[in-house]
Amino acid sequence: MPIYEYHCGSCGHTLEVIQRMSDSPLQDCPSCSEPSLRKLVSAGGFRLKGSGWYATDFKGGAKPETKTETKTETKTETKTAGGSGHSCASGSCGCAG
Repeated sequence: MPIYEYHCGSCGHTLEVIQRMSDSPLQDCPSCSEPSLRKLVSAGGFRLKGSGWYATDFKGGAKPETKTETKTETKTETKTAGGSGHSCASGSCGCAG
């Protein structure tokens, strides 16, 4: 529901009221009881009720888990002369081993 600001022209009292958009504007000041309230033009404000994405994601509840990247190490084998350290026993790779 939207939050509206009102200002009394008689006593200068300012107040905020939560009203439906379909409700008629207030006229009587709660401070001096004079019918001189005027709705102010201000930044739109509203209150969210119930549960939903805004309650779980933005109200400071549980933080969503962040995934951390893990680095994997790769080992590279180097050929040495004479076939030492080479694991090919059948010679199918073209080596003499």
